[in-house]
Amino acid sequence: MKNEMLLDKFQIVADCVIIIGGGFTGLSLAYDLANKGIQVTVLESDDQIGGLASSFEINGVKVEKFYHHWFTSDSAAMELIADLGLNDNLLVNPSRTGIFIGNKFFKLSTPIDLLKFKPLSMIGRIRLGILTLLVRRVKDWKSLESETATEWLRKMCGDEVYKVVWEPLLRGKFGKAAQEVSAVWIWNKLKLRGGSRGKAGKEQLAYYRGGFSSLIAKIAEEIRILGGEVITDSCVTELMVRNGQITGVVSGNKIYLADVVVATTPLPIIANLLENHCSKDYLTRLKSINYLANICIVLELDRSLSSTYWINVNDPGFPFVAVIEHTNFESPRTYGGSHVVYLSKYLPEEDELYQMQDNDAIEYTLGHLKRMFPEISKGWLLSAKVWRAKFSQPIVSKWYSSVVPKQETDVAGFFINTMAQIYPEDRGTNYAIMQGRKMASKFSRKKSPNGGST
Repeated sequence: MKNEMLLDKFQIVADCVIIIGGGFTGLSLAYDLANKGIQVTVLESDDQIGGLASSFEINGVKVEKFYHHWFTSDSAAMELIADLGLNDNLLVNPSRTGIFIGNKFFKLSTPIDLLKFKPLSMIGRIRLGILTLLVRRVKDWKSLESETATEWLRKMCGDEVYKVVWEPLLRGKFGKAAQEVSAVWIWNKLKLRGGSRGKAGKEQLAYYRGGFSSLIAKIAEEIRILGGEVITDSCVTELMVRNGQITGVVSGNKIYLADVVVATTPLPIIANLLENHCSKDYLTRLKSINYLANICIVLELDRSLSSTYWINVNDPGFPFVAVIEHTNFESPRTYGGSHVVYLSKYLPEEDELYQMQDNDAIEYTLGHLKRMFPEISKGWLLSAKVWRAKFSQPIVSKWYSSVVPKQETDVAGFFINTMAQIYPEDRGTNYAIMQGRKMASKFSRKKSPNGGST
């Protein structure tokens, strides 16, 4: 009855497949569906598409709000770029990585750097190096589900390596939740990094010419050329359900009718949409996965901090897990000579840093950065931005596979496809693309995931 009343009040926009969320998952899904001749509309609540890969401008050039790159082993991203005929825009460069520990910088880009890593004993350095080989020998990730990252790393590397290298990084990444994190999560991270190294052992990373926003815009353009729609500033506030079957969604003063709806937003947002349409047990399952928020401070400097792209910080008093100097990977010339630095922190939404006013967060960041780079001053700072994301990192705990919700829901025709379901992989644009395209392949075989016709 409520849905029928809404039909009388709102403008009706007919469509077949609605995708809630304009990040890489939603856009990749929409692109492949449109290529199959399926009518599709993407509804994005923000004023721009891209999700966590959305951008802002520095000197008239777009750059990501939250740091982004690809590993050379990120096949889904590479395949999408190739399908779009955009291989010439793919930039692959060696990256320089390091670690800040005991008030000193150490390079960790090559096996030779590892052998010179003095914070560890020689045996510790060897055990850390062997870890890469041990990671490759894990063929069944399910064998790691019963262990935490702490337990597994201690077993693989020993207490010295864990205490010096891994414990500070896990604590910096997950805070109080560090002891909950599954061994599967850290294994996958190590597997990814190992797979991106060249023959000389140097890590190779990839970026997109013009920034990720250029690729995002191209995907959206192709969707529109194929007859689909990508609409921003369109927050979905309600589902239209009749007799247990999805019939559409409400956004603003419009109702979009659809045979199929796919939500790609975080699970807590999806749970809110399903509040009146699913059992309490199902909603409890959706809400059982916890997330960390993220705050990312982006500094535009008139000079470089160092020659290193990614510096892990193993200092318990430093509030950020890493200092990422983006312009040590993509040239400062791209940004009018400015140097772009990211400082990112995963944390609970109620954390003091997350709640700070932007100016206070910037001051706080510069104060801590001065501990690493004593010469830095406010005179270096050309501009700064503070970006926040409420549901940024799902906490992958032991036996996570037992709590990951299926893509099918209690509402026929309503499906979910989120980064919390990418497991055993971790969040990232490559796997967002992979998830979107995998779902699209199911649509093309059956017209719609529930076997109906679109």
